[in-house]
Amino acid sequence: MSKSEAEEKPIALEAYEALAERYARAIDSKPENAFYEMPATLSLLPDVNGKRVFDAGCGPGRYAEWLVEHGAIVTAVDASPKMVKLAQKRLRGRAEIECADLSRPLAFLQDESFDIVLCPLVLDYLRDWVAVLREFHRVLREGGLLVLSVGHPCAELMQGRESGDYFQTKLVEYTWRGFGGDPVVMPSYHRPLQAMFSSLDEGGFSVLRLIEPRPTEEYKAVDPEGYEELSKRPGFLCISAVKKGGTR
Repeated sequence: MSKSEAEEKPIALEAYEALAERYARAIDSKPENAFYEMPATLSLLPDVNGKRVFDAGCGPGRYAEWLVEHGAIVTAVDASPKMVKLAQKRLRGRAEIECADLSRPLAFLQDESFDIVLCPLVLDYLRDWVAVLREFHRVLREGGLLVLSVGHPCAELMQGRESGDYFQTKLVEYTWRGFGGDPVVMPSYHRPLQAMFSSLDEGGFSVLRLIEPRPTEEYKAVDPEGYEELSKRPGFLCISAVKKGGTR
């Protein structure tokens, strides 16, 4: 593989390929996901029954499964071949699931073919938000809804992990130890709040709601220490935005 080919790969692909099976086993019960990020993100969705939903960055299929169980017609993609296989196994043919890199044009998706785009904990791995947001805008119908979650850019400041310029969009790396087995070094992009909201606007979306989640009581029962920490500092941002040019 040439250097240019390697550089074009999604930045977190290697890490997620290494983590895929462990991630899939843990995701239903890991409190940061099951009892913190996911409830907040789902609270931003309307009734999905009968809606066409694009699950952009589906991982092992947890959100896709929830959507299908609530009556949605789901198309899902992920950049990790292992995650795609795990999602296909979990959904058992109930959703269309393909391998695709969100940093590239989604040419296989038709214009204005979805009511909702759901993109949980994925945009942190893309440097250019505007390009992918414009693709989401293209595939959404008039007044379509985008629901996303990302890491809160202030979390690292409050944990004392920040180095350099907060206002710069930059590549960072953290070691993940919460999925068992060997630690995995996970790269992502730090992005200030202003850059996030400017990109949403330039990508063709108007923000409707923003949630800085609080952990649920289920989280407290599983991990009281983590519950107390996340009750006092931000961890994620969950955002709903409407495609400009119409209302829901």
